[in-house]
Amino acid sequence: MRRYVIRRLAQAVVVLWAAYTLSFLVLDFLPGDPVSAMAGGGLDQVSVDPAQLEALKREYGFDKPVLVQYADYLGRAVQGDFGNSVATGQPVTSVIGDALPQTLVLTGAALVLAVVFGTGLALAATYTAGRALRQLLLSLPSLGVSLPTFWVGLMLVQLFSFRFRLLPAFGNDGLASLILPAVTLAVPTGALLAQVLAKSLFTALDEPYVQTARAKGAGRARVHLRHALRNAALPALTIVGLLVGNLLAGSVVVETVFSRNGIGRATVSAVTVQDIPVVQGVVVFGALVFVLANLAVDLVYPLFDPRIVVASATRRRSFV
Repeated sequence: MRRYVIRRLAQAVVVLWAAYTLSFLVLDFLPGDPVSAMAGGGLDQVSVDPAQLEALKREYGFDKPVLVQYADYLGRAVQGDFGNSVATGQPVTSVIGDALPQTLVLTGAALVLAVVFGTGLALAATYTAGRALRQLLLSLPSLGVSLPTFWVGLMLVQLFSFRFRLLPAFGNDGLASLILPAVTLAVPTGALLAQVLAKSLFTALDEPYVQTARAKGAGRARVHLRHALRNAALPALTIVGLLVGNLLAGSVVVETVFSRNGIGRATVSAVTVQDIPVVQGVVVFGALVFVLANLAVDLVYPLFDPRIVVASATRRRSFV
């Protein structure tokens, strides 16, 4: 188990380094002069004093060779220093830290709704005996995945805010303002989870151990929830890391649609004015969240299926 954990931690570090390096290369190869764009606040037509441009190049290290810039940025990033925002002058870590709580609240609420909705829908669809109702329930995940997030958000705002005036359409003021954004973000995530879990449940219900449980007199609910669900949950657990990444990416759209403060709106603002330090900090932060979520899943997975650790140990012995 210790070697399994160490190997997963090493893979997480490699993924994080690759994400940082890729984001650096992409930003470096973007067309145009990033210093002029930053000095002009993202506006190409703004005239900037050449002396100011040179000072900005020296301040951000753009007067050095690319490899030296990369080594400097990477060395500081390892220590948690991503520089200062060009737009506000704040440290990048402060910009992300100020925006993070609202995004955590939104994505956390959306994840809870997605798990409840996805699990409940998958259980209902696989448990029901009526063929027509089962087909109707099984078609809902495909519909939820196919709906664009921004369209779902706009429809919810139109219906519950402007027509029935039940919930606020914009802002971060209180629990009521969280409901529509969280539901918008949870729809595609919950639908994907329901798709995977329903397929796994159908497969598990045909396994011999389930037939044995039925032969011993176990009821439908007991077979469904106690015997089939545990094994069927493994594929759904695997995609939780991906779902966390999807929720963070989706927050960019949702926070923009509902005018909520958070990482998403900070990212949009940084991209608009080409605030490169903030953009790179957000990219690395997103990669870090994705890596940690998948690492947590990897570490929890052997608790549900000990054969994973055993299989890894067997493969190592076969190579010796």
